[in-house]
Amino acid sequence: MPAKNSIIFGLPRVFAVLIAVTLPTRSQYLLVPTSSGRLTYIYRGEVPESWASSDHARTAMRANKSRDTTPELAIRRFLHAAGLRYRVNARPIPQLRRTADVVFTRRRVAVFIDGCFWHGCPEHHRLPTANSEYWMAKVQRNSARDKDTDAKLRDAGWVVLRYWAHEDPQIVADEIRQTVLAACQIRN
Repeated sequence: MPAKNSIIFGLPRVFAVLIAVTLPTRSQYLLVPTSSGRLTYIYRGEVPESWASSDHARTAMRANKSRDTTPELAIRRFLHAAGLRYRVNARPIPQLRRTADVVFTRRRVAVFIDGCFWHGCPEHHRLPTANSEYWMAKVQRNSARDKDTDAKLRDAGWVVLRYWAHEDPQIVADEIRQTVLAACQIRN
């Protein structure tokens, strides 16, 4: 049994036990002392099966970034050089749980840079051979969510721009700049 004033997980023992008791999934975990006198959690349930077809696939997919991708950075670099200021990875409508890659809040313009794999680009999308049913359904859900997002933003008075990640960043940035400037003239 650990001493009364021992440190567990960087916290005094009293707090560590209190945290263990208040965990929302406390029925699935058991807090037990180790041979060194510290407490540790042991999972009592079954480990859920991973969505990945292999450990390598899981590692590769988890490494994909949801923001600051190479195409996004290139487009933002051109927009900034053109003198435009914007928000990055922001919710155009705070109550809507969807984030746009670039948001011009005052002009109400939301820009999405969609990845070819994740959103089903008609030119470049190719389903993986492993776990293809899962990925087909995933891409279809993403596409449906994109359409729903566009509709909700347009209903709220936003201009929605969508581009594929493979498109030329300079051309995309020029189109965005023209749209923002047009929205500026309309709102003034």
